[in-house]
Amino acid sequence: MTTKKTGIDQQLIRDLAGILNDTNLTEIEVELDAFKVRVSRQAPAHAVAAPAPVYAAPAPAVAPAQSPAPATGSADASKNAVPSPMVGTAYLAPAPDAKPFIEVGQSVKEGQTLLIIEAMKTMNQIPSPRAGTVKAILIEDSQPVEYGMPLVVIE
Repeated sequence: MTTKKTGIDQQLIRDLAGILNDTNLTEIEVELDAFKVRVSRQAPAHAVAAPAPVYAAPAPAVAPAQSPAPATGSADASKNAVPSPMVGTAYLAPAPDAKPFIEVGQSVKEGQTLLIIEAMKTMNQIPSPRAGTVKAILIEDSQPVEYGMPLVVIE
C-alpha cells in the first residue's frame, strides 16, 4: 500500500517548534524556493500580549487597521514605509517615561533612530533609511511586530 503524501514535512515543523521553545522566540519562518513555513506561538501571560489574530493574520491585514493614512495614499504609504527588520516588540521611546524618538510631522535624517525593537532581550535601534518627514507611525508603543511589517512612513 502507498500512503498519500501531503507535501508538508511534519518533522520540519516539529523541529521549528523545538527551536521556538529552545530560544524563547514567539515566531519563526523558513522559506525555500516556493515552500514557506511559519510556526508561531502566543507570548507568555507575563509578556505584553497581543490578540491572537495579530499572529495569525499576515502583516498587511494588521497594518491598515492601525494606519492613520487615508486609503487613497496606501500605495504611497507602502512604498515609503520602513519595514521591520526583525520579529520583536517595538518601543517608540528609549524608556517608558521618556519622550518618543519621533513624532508625525517631524523631519528625520538618514541614520536617525526611529524606534527600538526588543528581540531576544536585546534592544535594537532601528535607523531611518533616508532623510524625510515622518508622515505616519503605523504601530503603537510596546506592540509586537513581525519581520517586514511596516513601522513608519517617511516621505
